[in-house]
Amino acid sequence: MNYELFIARKIVSGKDTNNVSRPMVMIAMGGVALGLAVIIISVAIVTGFQLEIRNKVIGFGGHLQVSNFDSNNSYESIPINFNRQLYDNLKKTKGVTQIQSYATKFGIIKTDDYFEGAVLKGIASDYDWSFFKSKMVEGKPFVVNDKERSKEVAISKYLANKLSLKLGQKMFMYFINKSARQVMDFHICGIYETGLEEFDKQFIFGDIAQIRRLNSWEATQIGGYEVLVTDFDELDKEKTAVNETIGYDYANPLKVRSIKDTSPQIFDWLNLQNMNVVIIIILMLVVAGINMISALLIIILERTNMIGTLKALGAGDWSIRKVFLYTASYLVGFGMIAGNILAITICQLQIHFKFLKLDQSSYYIPYVPVNFSIPTLLLLNIGTLVICISMLLIPSIIITRITPVKAIRFN
Repeated sequence: MNYELFIARKIVSGKDTNNVSRPMVMIAMGGVALGLAVIIISVAIVTGFQLEIRNKVIGFGGHLQVSNFDSNNSYESIPINFNRQLYDNLKKTKGVTQIQSYATKFGIIKTDDYFEGAVLKGIASDYDWSFFKSKMVEGKPFVVNDKERSKEVAISKYLANKLSLKLGQKMFMYFINKSARQVMDFHICGIYETGLEEFDKQFIFGDIAQIRRLNSWEATQIGGYEVLVTDFDELDKEKTAVNETIGYDYANPLKVRSIKDTSPQIFDWLNLQNMNVVIIIILMLVVAGINMISALLIIILERTNMIGTLKALGAGDWSIRKVFLYTASYLVGFGMIAGNILAITICQLQIHFKFLKLDQSSYYIPYVPVNFSIPTLLLLNIGTLVICISMLLIPSIIITRITPVKAIRFN
């Protein structure tokens, strides 16, 4: 029989003696519960925030962009010829879920009272509207027909409000092409809002055929391909795979850029959020550990007579230390269960009801985002348990300094 575990259960139940340490034990368990709950909620919020912002940026440009080798960060696309074989090969690349043709051109929207610079992003019939369908506040996405040019466009709520444009209204946009001014009229069929103002105030979505017309391109020319992949964490590997697929054509050289390359400042900012999580985790674990150390020392002090008796009966120091480590493990476990229940309840309530709101103009999201992940939850629980128990090994050394004679006489 494992007598150490038996004694630990008696201590935890409080039936062995008049347990005067119970208030301190309850405080320690509460500290563990609150600390773990804060850790879980913090990780869920930060990862949720990173995921929301990341998905919004990807929604405007895909995970990877294949474009002319001479292209830069300007919004004037350098044309490439649409290659059906390359297109099909990219679709077959492992990890790739979607390929879509695009082109961009800078212009100026002008109304009777206002004007504003914007980027017309031309899309083809292969464009995936999944992201923007959920962001439409008025109207709906337009349908691109490769056989007929469409004048329909989707603009952001930011531009619509600033220029006093309404759904269904005609919009005029001016372009400069080879020192000549060109004006085109469009029909607003949809108004979207992503909350990512830096992009909302720039992009208008229209038919790629309109950009071909503006630039006098051939019907087979495009600005590039946007590539969507399955796993963002494997983005660098996917970039390498796409690079290998396109190879190098001396006549029409192409290059691949990831969304991290085109928007480095946003992803650097998102990565900085990880530091906040690390600091919170360290602080909460230190607080929880100190609470448990204090509780363990009080339990040891309260049971000095029992320690002396066990030593007199032949129990070794490590055996007695195991009694109190088992006891502490029980208490940490109870605290972790309570912390998990509290954290999961708050996260689920936020996911379903979004009762915690944010200022979208400052945080790009109108509510506190939560990314609830079972693997992350398990990892946080295991890490908390291991660290707390490891911290308790040091104070349990005090047991080795207790002698049987003094301990039995201790009052």
